[in-house]
Amino acid sequence: MTVRVAVIGSGAIARDHVSALARIQSVEVVYVFGSDLDRAASVAALAPGAKASTDLAKILADPSVHAVNVVGATPDHAPVTIAAGRAGKHVHVEKPAALTVADFDAMVEATEGGGTSLMVGQTVRFQPSITSIGNSVAQGAIGDPRLIHLSWYTGHVWPGGWRGWQHDKERSGGHPVHNGTHALDLVTWLIGRRPIRVFARSFPTFAAGMPVHDSFHLTVRFEDGSLALIELAYALPQSGKMVRRIVVSGTSGTLAHDTGDDPGLLTDTTNAPPSSIEDAMAHQMRHWIATLDGSATPIVENWQVRAALATAVAAQQSLDTGRAISIGEHR
Repeated sequence: MTVRVAVIGSGAIARDHVSALARIQSVEVVYVFGSDLDRAASVAALAPGAKASTDLAKILADPSVHAVNVVGATPDHAPVTIAAGRAGKHVHVEKPAALTVADFDAMVEATEGGGTSLMVGQTVRFQPSITSIGNSVAQGAIGDPRLIHLSWYTGHVWPGGWRGWQHDKERSGGHPVHNGTHALDLVTWLIGRRPIRVFARSFPTFAAGMPVHDSFHLTVRFEDGSLALIELAYALPQSGKMVRRIVVSGTSGTLAHDTGDDPGLLTDTTNAPPSSIEDAMAHQMRHWIATLDGSATPIVENWQVRAALATAVAAQQSLDTGRAISIGEHR
């Protein structure tokens, strides 16, 4: 069976999604939607036969479209996903899934509640190094995970540099929601419990003049008393550069990975991604399609997505108030 997909969005991340989908033999990218037809056409050109369109209603009304991949700006995620679900389409949506937990609940109800499916694109889980750690934890290699320490430094990746729309909390949800969702989903997945409390603090590092701080720390406590310590910084001056170290300690052992240990050429000027994160988007898209044809069980569970989003929203409140926040105090 060929899965016919419409991609909703025409920005930089849409190009990655369309390129990955075009590599899957059982997939046909039918449409690429964007507010600018020329930009949508440039993305559609990455998939043979895909059509550019500025008419979302027409795309969702097309009975030949089986699934919709929502990759536009975060404020559009909820309304587009809800509309697609109500039109009977399966949905894949980029992270962060929504700006509020209430919006995410409505997205789940419009899709899974109506007999289709919703998968959130937590790409980090599909990076080879993280997949390996996740498999080891699931197989009991370290017993019950009790502590995760994650340090993650990168160069800025936002369109428009430090002037991107992501600085507007009303549109991005704030730094912990827009960027912290990757890390918060990762630790929630690995620990396998619900986070109950978070404390956040932020500070300027490389870009002291930004309207929001470019670095922040999160301390997350889970329902069983386990703990995650997260350090995220957009402090590297070269766009696209990444240095990450993760340590997962459990009741009977420890797992760790450092991108600095990856083989390959590392210099101040090279911009190639570490081999340990290679081809994650392709793995993610193949997994999504496999969940649609029933050949795979979803790796990304929506209770985990919801818990990570609630923690991210609470982390922004912690930044705003300067105090620790119990998860679920607001939606």
